[in-house]
Amino acid sequence: MYGTSRHFAEQYRKTGVSAKVTEADPHRLISLLFEGASQRIRLAQAGLAQGNPASKGKAIGEACAIIGHLNGSLDHEAGGEVAANLSSLYDYIVRRLTEANLHNDGMALAESLDLLGEIESAWNAIPQAQRAMAVAP
Repeated sequence: MYGTSRHFAEQYRKTGVSAKVTEADPHRLISLLFEGASQRIRLAQAGLAQGNPASKGKAIGEACAIIGHLNGSLDHEAGGEVAANLSSLYDYIVRRLTEANLHNDGMALAESLDLLGEIESAWNAIPQAQRAMAVAP
C-alpha cells in the first residue's frame, strides 16, 4: 500500500522525531510517522491552549507535512479502493488542520487527532504475516 522504506526514513528524519529509523522495518516506519503527526497535533493543541500562535502554527505545519507525505506515498495501483479512501481521509485531515490553524479551532484539532489515531490503530492491527503486503519492498 505504501512505497519504499528509504523514503519513509528520510521523511521521518526531516520531521525531527528522535528514534532509530535505520533499524525499523517499513511497517514500523509508517507507524513512527503516524506517531510523529499525532505528537505534532498534540503540540498544536498545547500551543492553542497557551495562546502561542507561533508554536501552534509550526506544529500544525509539521503535522500537515507528515500527513501529506503519507498521502503521497500511497500506492494507488496496489492499494486500489483502500488507498483512494485513505487519500481522501488524509486530504480531509489536512483541511481540518488548516481550518484549526486559521480559526484557532480546538475541535478541529481534536477531530484530526482522533481520525489519525483510528488510521494508526488500523495500521498497527495488521497481522505480522500480512505486513509485507501492505508496504512495497
